Amino acid sequence: MRCERALVAMAVGMATFLARGAIAKSGGAGESASGDLHCGDTITTSTRLTHDLACPGAEVPALRIAGTGVVLDLGGHTVRHTGPEAGLSEGIAVLADSTVKNGTIRGFDLGYVVDYDAVHLPEHVWLSRLVFLENGDAIYNRSSNATFTLTDSVLIGNGVGMGSEQDASRGAFEVRSSLFIDNRLALTANSHTVDVSYSTFSRNESVIWCPDGSVSFTSSVITQNTVVGQITVGEFGYGVCNVASFTNTVISRNGALAPSSQPAWEPFNLVLHGSRVIDNGNGLVGKARTVDVQGNIFRGNEGGLTLAEPAEFLVPTLSGTVSGNRFQRNRGTGLLVTTASTLTVSGNTAIDNTGWGIFAPGVIDGGGNVARGNGAGNCLGVACASHLTAETPLLSEEEAPGAIEPMR
Repeated sequence: MRCERALVAMAVGMATFLARGAIAKSGGAGESASGDLHCGDTITTSTRLTHDLACPGAEVPALRIAGTGVVLDLGGHTVRHTGPEAGLSEGIAVLADSTVKNGTIRGFDLGYVVDYDAVHLPEHVWLSRLVFLENGDAIYNRSSNATFTLTDSVLIGNGVGMGSEQDASRGAFEVRSSLFIDNRLALTANSHTVDVSYSTFSRNESVIWCPDGSVSFTSSVITQNTVVGQITVGEFGYGVCNVASFTNTVISRNGALAPSSQPAWEPFNLVLHGSRVIDNGNGLVGKARTVDVQGNIFRGNEGGLTLAEPAEFLVPTLSGTVSGNRFQRNRGTGLLVTTASTLTVSGNTAIDNTGWGIFAPGVIDGGGNVARGNGAGNCLGVACASHLTAETPLLSEEEAPGAIEPMR
C-alpha cells in the first residue's frame, strides 16, 4: 500500500540523516566554531560544538542558552546524560528565543526544556535536524507561552516526545517533516496548539493526548501505534480539545483509535478531510458538537465511523457534514449515527460492511448516497442507490484521496 511505501521512504530518509549526523556542518552567519563548551556552561552567543558532551545528572543543565538569537549548532555531536541520577537531569535549557540544530540529545529527564526568568521571556524557539533518544520528556515547555517549531528531526524511545507542565505553560508545538517512533506518548496538547505536517508516527504507545487545546495533522502517516489518541472532554474537571483535525493523512494498522477506557474522541470540532482510515483495531467513535468529514476512506476497520451524542460539555446537538466518504469492508456498520441531529449526510458510498452500510435515522438526507452488499442492510435514515454514478466514484484499492508525502 502507498502508506507503507511512504513509511519506508521516511525510514530511508531518516537513516541517511542519522548516518550523516556525525559530520560537522558549517554554521550560518554569526556563528563561532567553539570547541570549548563544557557541561554546565551558559551560552550567550552563537556557538558550534566540536565534540560530544557526557554530563552527569545534576541540578545544573548540561547546557543553558540565555542569549536572544543564539544558534547552537551541535555539529553532529551528542549531548548525553551519564552517571547516576542526582536530581532532575536536563540536557539543553533555554531562556531566550534561539535555535538548536544538528545533533543528538540523549538520556535526560528533560532533553530540551524552555523556561523563563525575570530577564528572559521566550516567544519562539526552533529545533532542527535533531535526534532525541531515550529521554523522559524529549522536548518540554516548563513555564513559557512560546511557540516551538521542530523540523527534520527524529524522536525515538522517549517517555514523551513533546510535553508541558500542567497549569504552568501555554503555547504551540509546530512539527514539520519529523519522525516519532517507539515513544510512550508522542505529543501532548495540554493547553497547547499542536500543528503537524509531513510527519510519521509509528510504534508509539499513543500518538496524541488532547485534554485542553487543539491538534491538527496534515499530510502525515500514523501507523502501527498501540493507540492513536486520547481526546477526552473535561479530563481535569475543565477543558476541551477544541479541534481534532486530520487532513490528507493515513491512519492505518493501529491497535486502536482511542483507548478502551475512553473509547470515543470528544473534541468540540472533529474534522477529517481526504484521509484514509484503514485496517485499525476498532472504528472511530466521535462525540463532537460539530463534524466535518469529507472525502475519506474508512476500510477494513473493526468498525466504521460512529457519531454519537456530544459529550456533556459539548451539548446541545450534533451538527455538520458527512459527505463524499467511502465505507468499505468494515467489521460493523460503515456510518452509524446514534443521535438525532442536524447532520447532513450526502454522497457517501458504503459497500460490503458486515453491519449496515449507513444507519443514520434523524439526519438530513443530502442525497447521492450509494450502498450495496452490506450484511445487516444498506441504508436507514437516508435513501441510497445501489449503483455508483459519476457523482459518486469508487476509488481503487490503492488510490488515496490525496497524495501522502510525509517528508519533503
